[in-house]
Amino acid sequence: MIREPIAKGQFYPSDPESLDSLIEELRPKEKGKIDSPGIILPHAGYIFSGKVALTTINQILPKKTVVLLGTNHRGRGENFSIWPKGAWIIPYGKIEVNENLSSRILDNGNVIKEDYSSHMYEHSLEVELPLLRYCLGNFQIVPICCSLSSLTDYREAALQITRSLKDEAGNVLFVASTDLSHYESEGVARRKDRSAINSIIEMDEEKLIRIVKDSNISMCGLAPVSVFLLCMKNLGFNKARVSLYQTSGEATGDYEAVVGYVGIVVN
Repeated sequence: MIREPIAKGQFYPSDPESLDSLIEELRPKEKGKIDSPGIILPHAGYIFSGKVALTTINQILPKKTVVLLGTNHRGRGENFSIWPKGAWIIPYGKIEVNENLSSRILDNGNVIKEDYSSHMYEHSLEVELPLLRYCLGNFQIVPICCSLSSLTDYREAALQITRSLKDEAGNVLFVASTDLSHYESEGVARRKDRSAINSIIEMDEEKLIRIVKDSNISMCGLAPVSVFLLCMKNLGFNKARVSLYQTSGEATGDYEAVVGYVGIVVN
């Protein structure tokens, strides 16, 4: 099963040369890289959130497989859906799905299910791929869409993934995709986002879920980030840090209605 890109020409340039040029413009100089098990990235158009994403990716070493955890903006298909076979197309070519790992995930539980429809028109995973390919080279993917659900479901989804890794965990990078506050003023967005970010770097998914609800934070990737944090803790990781936070106001000059973007690196 081949997934064709739906975000090219909108969220990022459709031809490799223009894509190279924009990424190089946004990408910071390389510093020391760490062997991180997971990162959180934004998924807006590159002119808005590309610097945050690239600053984050630039800090990590490549892995053989990337488990992508994205949101389901359109509400299509299963609550937790995996694209288990084939490849995804981006301007740089084809990225193969890790079919062996995908199959094991499907065999290890019943929360994450095989479903293509939720992925067809969802941009939150696709948008990460050109950036990851440019910075990290070749890898296989396991694309998983996550819809808002219960904490119990998030825990089961995380277990379904992590108990499928066997001895491959060291060769897997987890990438969760989310934006933060949507269309708040700069001050309000930063205040709300700070509380959500603090919960994330504390690796406390229960606190994050509570704060997002109580503070009415329009964080579109609460589900994938919750599953991500649980996966990290299942694998024994409990420390994270912010690589960069920005809002769309820095790109547009409009600070009355901004979207918040954060990059997180798990140590």
